[in-house]
Amino acid sequence: MAQRGGDRNRRGGDERRRQYARTIGTDGGPSSVSRRRFVEAAGAAGIVAGLGGCITSNGGGGGAQEGEIDVGEVPDEPITLQWAASEQEAGQSDKIVSALHEAGMPENIDINFLSGGNVTSDRQNQYEQWLAADREKPDLLRMDNGWTIPFIVRDRILNLERVLSDETVDRVKNNYFEMSVQTAMDPQENTLHAIPLWMGLPTMQYRKDLVEQAGYDPDGQNWATESMSWQRFSEITADVMQQQGMNYGYTFQADVYAGLSCCDFNEFMSGWGGAYFGGVENLFGPIGDRPVTINEPPVHDSIRMVRTFIHGSNAPNTLNQYAGNIAPVSVLNWTEQSSMRPFSNGETIMHRNWPYSINVNGAPDAFGENLGVMPIPYAVSADEAEYAGTGGPVAALGGWHVAINPNTQNMAAAVAAVEAATKDSFNFALFEILGQIPPKPDLLDTQRARDVPVMGRYMDALQVAGQNAIARPVTVVWPDQSRQVAQAVNSAYAGDVAPEQAMADLEQTMEQIEESA
Repeated sequence: MAQRGGDRNRRGGDERRRQYARTIGTDGGPSSVSRRRFVEAAGAAGIVAGLGGCITSNGGGGGAQEGEIDVGEVPDEPITLQWAASEQEAGQSDKIVSALHEAGMPENIDINFLSGGNVTSDRQNQYEQWLAADREKPDLLRMDNGWTIPFIVRDRILNLERVLSDETVDRVKNNYFEMSVQTAMDPQENTLHAIPLWMGLPTMQYRKDLVEQAGYDPDGQNWATESMSWQRFSEITADVMQQQGMNYGYTFQADVYAGLSCCDFNEFMSGWGGAYFGGVENLFGPIGDRPVTINEPPVHDSIRMVRTFIHGSNAPNTLNQYAGNIAPVSVLNWTEQSSMRPFSNGETIMHRNWPYSINVNGAPDAFGENLGVMPIPYAVSADEAEYAGTGGPVAALGGWHVAINPNTQNMAAAVAAVEAATKDSFNFALFEILGQIPPKPDLLDTQRARDVPVMGRYMDALQVAGQNAIARPVTVVWPDQSRQVAQAVNSAYAGDVAPEQAMADLEQTMEQIEESA
């Protein structure tokens, strides 16, 4: 059970704690971005010949879904698929369907985008109701990579290796960002059940003009690719804040919600070398037989650092080697939109957010080229961190996949649409239409990507974020654990409870959830 696994794997002995302690007072300097490789790209390959013809696969099988499905031919008559999507996609439906046709989807297939809300948990709950009731519609489902795996292990979405060509499956597994693909696969069977559509890659966005006026040289110091330490970040932010007379120095998201546990806290903790369940190999299980490592010194110090940013180094449970009072107490009540507002209004210098914020604030009628973008800072390097996948400029993985409803009555057409969605031309089209980051590392290093308005200026920083992406620990018990994490971390950031006590209590709660699964 979780307790035994935790006891067996938890950091032990005074020597390792002393080794950790020796790292926390150093600035560290620029971090290498080579430790997390890009997935080796073998080049774009064509989809199965004749999308209008018979589409079959040698298949595989995860869970109860086994064996090849002969989906037959795409009928000649007009077909309209229903795709559960977002308001943004529904608003650009004509362009997206055209891009799918150009990528090989037969012309007689049309798509009706079923617009859903922007609250990801609401969408997840709606899908659970639809699929539990064996509804035939929607045919295609846009799924958050943060909760796709629970649908996979419950056999709620189609095992794509039963219907896609081997060539397509291999291309996705080998040419896409590795961490993104892992969130679309059965963690036990290693089979593909969804196709990544785009990546959500957080960055540190900043006012380049104000930083330069304060005497810093982001271009000359390669801020876009060489991540700085949190210590240096805090000192620069405090200095620019003082010189420019700014209300805020740094804004981020720390409300009691899923975004804190999956993302901001995950980045702070991982950048210190801490982890939820040890290394990345335990992110997706096995539940109840993996160590719970939340109550360890790197995690405690990540909390102390954030408390320093908010409350200053004279407050309890803070770090005196970091500049303090650079973030407002309001961050404890902020999510993405609320935390972005003071940045967009010109009241702050540094802002952590997702790519949409780059599009908004980098637009010509906003900050334009005065918007700078750099990777998330770090506290210890990857070499100094104990757990694989931690240390260095860790970026929480966001993004969305497309999956097929196994109850669809338009299987051949749905497969044809998904095949087309794997083509490079479609990935580029979504980037150009919606500003969403392609899920293939090779595409980010192309002139076409760099030519995309606004976003194209920041390809270097986004590539570093992609190389250093870390997923949330997605399992069927993560929703329960996520709520507990958000409450405990928010309380610790606020100072309601000391870091050690907050994480000790959280450790016990997470172990109990693991054991009860």
